[in-house]
Amino acid sequence: MKKRKMAKKKYKKEFEVTPWSVEGKVDYERLTKEFGLKLIDSKILERIKKHTKELHFLLRRNIFFAHRDLDWILDKYEQGEKFFLYTGRGPSGKTHIGHLIPWIFTKWLQDKFDCELYFQITDDEKFLIKEQTLEEINKNVEENLLDIAAIGFNPEKTYIIQNTKDIKLLYKIAIKIARNVTYSTASAVFGFKKESNIGIIFFPALQAAPCFLPSVLNKKNIPCLIPAAVDQDPYWRGIARYVAPKLGFYKPAQIHSKFLPGLKGEKMSSSEPESCIFTTDSEEDVERKVWKALTGGQKSLKEQKEKGGNPDICLVYKYLFYFFEENDEKIEKIYSECKKGERFCGECKKYLSSKIKEFLREHKKKRNIAKIEDYKKNLNILEMKI
Repeated sequence: MKKRKMAKKKYKKEFEVTPWSVEGKVDYERLTKEFGLKLIDSKILERIKKHTKELHFLLRRNIFFAHRDLDWILDKYEQGEKFFLYTGRGPSGKTHIGHLIPWIFTKWLQDKFDCELYFQITDDEKFLIKEQTLEEINKNVEENLLDIAAIGFNPEKTYIIQNTKDIKLLYKIAIKIARNVTYSTASAVFGFKKESNIGIIFFPALQAAPCFLPSVLNKKNIPCLIPAAVDQDPYWRGIARYVAPKLGFYKPAQIHSKFLPGLKGEKMSSSEPESCIFTTDSEEDVERKVWKALTGGQKSLKEQKEKGGNPDICLVYKYLFYFFEENDEKIEKIYSECKKGERFCGECKKYLSSKIKEFLREHKKKRNIAKIEDYKKNLNILEMKI
């Protein structure tokens, strides 16, 4: 009698996080284990607070939730070694609020620790993975740069590097990285396929290059801290940290944020405009999008009063928690009143709309007077050193 082969069950992943896409409801605790990160604990927070005197609300609320070697960075800082910051932007479209979260936190770090910042614009990556022309991507770059400048980074200590225009700064480092990473290693990290173009296979070496650029420029090892959303971790885990000892550099440290969800659920995405609040949205756009957002409210006011709402699943509350209400007492009050049925969805939507509109008015003012050249003027000096 022939043995019957048992059919293998196929299980759909609950979520997937890669540098190029985020799908499903992310379990951050599980993701931390899968990526080999550490959760930011009270000891780390106390050490940061010792130097900053206060904690940014993104730390207090666990939005920046995980790290790799952040304790080592603090060790180095306390031993008198200053670190530099490195973050970036892949210009696939317009800037939305979710993009601003790591940048605003990066500015806080720059101000508190008096750091240099290397900000990489990966326009080459987007050309390689998106069905867009270089001209289309360059328009995105021009728009994104205004938003970056509007954050208010210190222009004397900030270097904005656009890969296609400033490749001289990165290429020598990138080819040294590339020579020390095999295709099988890169493929294991990023899941490259036979149909993957050779450009995107080389690209991770370019994204790793800024981790070591200041060390090359200054001819000595300088610690690097990368504040970024957690989907970018594979670049540092699988490439930069893997190759650093081979090239004689420090491994870059990381501090990672969660994703601001879209107004319709899951991750905010530029490809779904109604799920995003863009920095260029009008006040009418804001009101329309917020009013359509998913909430944790009951079907009727009567039920809301009797049963209370569920702020834990409410996207309006999450927007306040993640970004638009920094006052801890106020956010706790909103949460409590919702749970008790003392607060209604319309009230929260109205409040969130007003907070977003107020933020965007100020951001647009800064955006309109932004001077990108202030952040590019020092690149010539760097190019002479490289």
